[in-house]
Amino acid sequence: MSPSRSSPPHVLLRAAARAALRAGLLTALLSASLAQAAPPGLQDCRLRGVETPAWCGTLKRPLAADAPAGPTIELHFAVLPALSRQRKPDPLFFFAGGPGQSAIDLAGPVSQLLARFSNRRDLVLIDQRGTGRSAALSCEDDDAPTRPLRAMLDDALVLRELARCRERLQALPHGDLRRYTTVDAVQDAEAVRRALGVAQVNLVGVSYGTRVALDYLRQAPQAVRRVVLDGVAPPDMALPSSFARDAQAAFDALLAWCEGDAACGRRHPRLRAHWQALQAALPREATLVQPVTGRPERITLRHETLAGLARAPLYTPLLASALPQAIDEAAAGRWEPLLGLASALDGSRHGRIAQGEHFAVICSEDMPRVATEPPPQGDFASLAERYRSACAGWPRATLPDAFYRIGPAAASVLLLSGAIDPVTPPRHAERVAAQLGTRARHVVVPAAGHGQLALPCVRELVHRFVDTEDEAAALAVDAGCVKQRPRPPLFVPPGAAETAE
Repeated sequence: MSPSRSSPPHVLLRAAARAALRAGLLTALLSASLAQAAPPGLQDCRLRGVETPAWCGTLKRPLAADAPAGPTIELHFAVLPALSRQRKPDPLFFFAGGPGQSAIDLAGPVSQLLARFSNRRDLVLIDQRGTGRSAALSCEDDDAPTRPLRAMLDDALVLRELARCRERLQALPHGDLRRYTTVDAVQDAEAVRRALGVAQVNLVGVSYGTRVALDYLRQAPQAVRRVVLDGVAPPDMALPSSFARDAQAAFDALLAWCEGDAACGRRHPRLRAHWQALQAALPREATLVQPVTGRPERITLRHETLAGLARAPLYTPLLASALPQAIDEAAAGRWEPLLGLASALDGSRHGRIAQGEHFAVICSEDMPRVATEPPPQGDFASLAERYRSACAGWPRATLPDAFYRIGPAAASVLLLSGAIDPVTPPRHAERVAAQLGTRARHVVVPAAGHGQLALPCVRELVHRFVDTEDEAAALAVDAGCVKQRPRPPLFVPPGAAETAE
């Protein structure tokens, strides 16, 4: 309904006045921020997707902590300064996921997700060593959305390209791939804190970034005030094995939901049978269209191909709601819907992963623990095998035993999980919360996938947890709003709604 038809003139005038006042206040705040000179050692800079100026800095760091006279790297970080001159003394340090994501490249979306903090707290983004601008360990066309499908879906080709990339990276001056672990990254982050001259920081980690935050809490407990872990990936989870097991559990839950839901069961009565038929027919040749370039390609579909295509949409419940339709289409020989769903999260430079850094972390930190576990079983077991093959020739660091042990927390910790997350489901956070003890609280968001900070309710919860001065009150903030989150409705193709009854 148009406001001009429903609101009397004096109401509209008051609304316009309020809008003008808000705009004026925002302009004043932005002007105050613009007027702030960069502190010594930092330079004014602009970050993609961020409207206000930032401060950028670099630190020279030894590649190996035990060889300070040896090769060095340049560590890049950025500060999004608080809008108010009366800023809080404890900034937020944000740790990106992957492993392999650049935190600075994520400045735009992260500044929006954490916008509630921007008035009084600085936000610090560090390009972890091996990512972004900090001695990046990038392979050619890392996650480029226009790559040929074979380069993304053919495991043998992917592994050969990765081996060539590893050899190229090892030839770099900073190419000792054993020096890019989480432990090294935390020492770098602590050096940034000292360079900024702040006594304590608040940590926000997402996905793999939660592992960085947990190790920061271990290495420098006195420097941490509050910790938020969104999608907990602890150091002892043995990622390749857990990838397979957690993806299998999430997919099985999707099939069970569809069979128990009236609308889904009616529209997709043979979903499980279709999935089993797809598995039984592999390997097989198929012609697929590259979603970005539109070029058709003839490729061989294998079990690991199908597992990867089905796993990707599970990250986001909205995409997962279309997975039953895509599986039925694939069973009929039409693979484009499944490929399109799997590609929906790609294509953004914000999501790029530096593959060299990704494997430097996982091969050193996770694969030794994978070797001590029984291999995963089921339709997604090939996901673990891919990492075993990739890490076979990868140099590995030796991590201290303490890295894998999580003790009682020295600061309050808020752990967030999505109930149907296929990669960091609640079982990991439950274990970590128990190890952290009484200063930890675990909140599970129903019907949610990977990453909870995108939800407005959760952003408000996180802000109150960090901003509340009293620790007991911070741990007790009301999280009831998360229970109201519904599961997205089943996807129904356009024009097909009539047949759903």
